[in-house]
Amino acid sequence: MGLSLTVLGCATPYPSADNPCSGYLVSHGDTRVWMDAGTGTLGPLQHHVSLAELDAIWISHLHADHCADLLTAYYALLYADISRAPIPLYGPPGIADRLAGFLTNGPRRSPVEDAFEITELHDGLQVAVGSMRLTTASVAHGLPAFAVRVEAGGSLTYSGDTAPCAGLVELARDTDVLLCEAESAEKTADMVHHTPEDAGETATASGAGRLVVTHVGRFLTPRDAVTRAAARYRGQVTCAAPGTTVTV
Repeated sequence: MGLSLTVLGCATPYPSADNPCSGYLVSHGDTRVWMDAGTGTLGPLQHHVSLAELDAIWISHLHADHCADLLTAYYALLYADISRAPIPLYGPPGIADRLAGFLTNGPRRSPVEDAFEITELHDGLQVAVGSMRLTTASVAHGLPAFAVRVEAGGSLTYSGDTAPCAGLVELARDTDVLLCEAESAEKTADMVHHTPEDAGETATASGAGRLVVTHVGRFLTPRDAVTRAAARYRGQVTCAAPGTTVTV
């Protein structure tokens, strides 16, 4: 099976009745990575793969709509019916202590590392997960935040949450598919997200083969986001929707 991405959810900043927050399953052959674990994504993840079979988790940044379901995954891994070694977890600096701060309920720190084998992300980090190579780049979101390029017989680049920045353009250079957030309806002086036009411009600047807009804000519709992005990018533009799969 070729490289593919299944949308578990893409709502922001809270889940809709039929759309969890940000989360994606990236698959290639028998390798499966949960990419962002936003609120509500653990449920639909299990339509495709169990936590026992998951190869890794990758987290772009520590806003709840991208990582909150790590908390319930922790309980599943240590106190329920899942039996496995700790799941490799790639996340921003300080992720272990952030999780432990929420999960600790007494004088003893919660054993986060018993559930997750944690590697902190940094700009330029490259790791192999099964048949995939993951390359991380720092992006501009007002806190430690990262984008990722996944390569396995093709390439897929995910922006995470970010304002337009050179690091994302370079990471996505000639990527087959760019999955780019388009949260902001309008430009502001202190941008930490893309507008749809920004997403189109990032796709154009990077030479991406296709653009999938995601994380579309509450003051935009998917149709508006696609139309506005397409005005700045000549390639195919679609919008992420829960339950859909993008094949590279």
